[in-house]
Amino acid sequence: MDTKAALKGGEFLIKNVNVNDVFIPEEFDEEQQMIAQTCEDFIETQVEQYFDDLDKHKEGVMPMLLKQAGELGLLGISVPEEYDGFGQSFLTNMKANEAIGSGYSFSVAFMAHTGIGTLPLLYYGNQSQHEKYLPKLATGEWLASYCLTEPGAGSDANAGSTKAVLSDDGKHYILNGQKMWITNAGFADLLTVFAKIDNDRVLSAFLVEAHSDGITMNPEENKMGIKGSSTRQIFFNDVKVPAENLLGRRGEGFRIALNILHVGRIKLGATVIGSMRRAIKQSVNYANERKQFGSQLANFGAIKQKLADQVVKAFSTESAVYRASKDIEDTIESYKEQGKPYGAANIEGIAEYEPECAMLKVYGSEALDFIVDEGVQIHGGMGYSAETPIERGYRDSRINRIFEGTNEINRMIVIDSITKKGKKHKIDLYEKIEEIKQNLAPAKLTGDYFADKHAMVDNFKNILLHLIPIVQEKFGRKLMFEEEILMKLADMMMNVYVLESTLLRVEKLDSKGLKNDISVYKDILDILTQTLAGEIYQAGYEAIGSFTEDDEQENLLSLFENFVKIKPFNIKEARRRVADKLIDDNFYNF
Repeated sequence: MDTKAALKGGEFLIKNVNVNDVFIPEEFDEEQQMIAQTCEDFIETQVEQYFDDLDKHKEGVMPMLLKQAGELGLLGISVPEEYDGFGQSFLTNMKANEAIGSGYSFSVAFMAHTGIGTLPLLYYGNQSQHEKYLPKLATGEWLASYCLTEPGAGSDANAGSTKAVLSDDGKHYILNGQKMWITNAGFADLLTVFAKIDNDRVLSAFLVEAHSDGITMNPEENKMGIKGSSTRQIFFNDVKVPAENLLGRRGEGFRIALNILHVGRIKLGATVIGSMRRAIKQSVNYANERKQFGSQLANFGAIKQKLADQVVKAFSTESAVYRASKDIEDTIESYKEQGKPYGAANIEGIAEYEPECAMLKVYGSEALDFIVDEGVQIHGGMGYSAETPIERGYRDSRINRIFEGTNEINRMIVIDSITKKGKKHKIDLYEKIEEIKQNLAPAKLTGDYFADKHAMVDNFKNILLHLIPIVQEKFGRKLMFEEEILMKLADMMMNVYVLESTLLRVEKLDSKGLKNDISVYKDILDILTQTLAGEIYQAGYEAIGSFTEDDEQENLLSLFENFVKIKPFNIKEARRRVADKLIDDNFYNF
């Protein structure tokens, strides 16, 4: 078998893909749906009743729920069967993450355990480490935590000062230092700790058993949101770590941290979808129940606009996240077929899509923030009361723009990773740029619905590709200091990817006859197209204004507008139709 992804990471910007080669959420099979349903049922029947207790940090509740999840096998979905896991695919794991994502702070603890807590060991551990620890983590006998951040080293993780010194007899590393913002710290049994050995400039990683002598903790942090998750500072004072608990090779810790962050970013993109669905359901339920001026809230146009825009944000996030997830899964499988070991295949398969992982972390977290904010607004004064669940969703959402690297850093990763891939000839970025220079003209619209949408996306791509070398030539080596401009280019890339993913999903739904009424999905696509075209225009307008003047500015802006400006349509009525379906269903059912 020769598995091949539709596109390589970052290649979406320079190549078009056949609609039949793109995965859409409607194609999840029965087993995948069943696993996701098990996760949803667990949240509804076991976790939901403890939401208030979790927010109050009631002793023992979170570890109890995590262990119950472990007994059902939910903590081991991605762990190979030989270590008591289910051995499911990357895509299946992403769908499960979505289902767990509606669990507020429980989902944070769950993701910390199954993601950053377990994956460094799974991907970088040796057989002995796997046999000793993985079954315990997969079944919930032990719970895991990840210790990277320090008071003086947040986004710049490699600036950490925690030290490890090999004992004279060579049997132990003596660990000293401090870690902060550590999720699951209050009850974790196994810690993945990053520290520098001796005077190394880069980090190494260690598996540290939390009951070891010399480990102490501060009290629980009092946080704005995700109050139910355990977050504490951890202190290591002459902690003895067996030499065989070095994870990976000496000095490989920084790479381990970076690669695990790639996974965390796209997993967060899936996790927030579950939160979106819950917030949308809360919003439409309230709109259908609450009356003002003698009519249900759901009958008012202003409310319908909010409900429709919530749906568009969720639908577009789903479309992009699962498109990228399938490409990652196919690349992982391709590497396995080539003979790469399990850990390397997963690490390299996910790292290949570094720009997509960063984009979807940004888009998903900001889409959820929009959805919960509009949810509070739909609830009016009640939305500001802790008596309504939308208030918890609003507070809990905010951390996602900081988790897994801030959205500002992730925007920089998007533009940096794609241009680096081009310079290293991993993708034909600059070859495509040269090709466009020879024939730079916007594609004409023909009146065919899907062909015209693809033409719009191509226009957005081509003008963006035209801008990249202009900006690079303008600033040269100083470009790295022009973060405001680079982030605008990253926003354009992100919006192009999300729009194209949604377009391909709707086109596939239509061509395969997967929906009874395709018109409402075309409405979603039309709303998204006009919205993102406006955002792309604004980002480009600001970027061009920031590095050009006079005639150069006027000429470039005129050219840019020819590619980006699109004809308006009746977006009001499209939103009303989308909202009406949501109102009739009374939950997100798209």
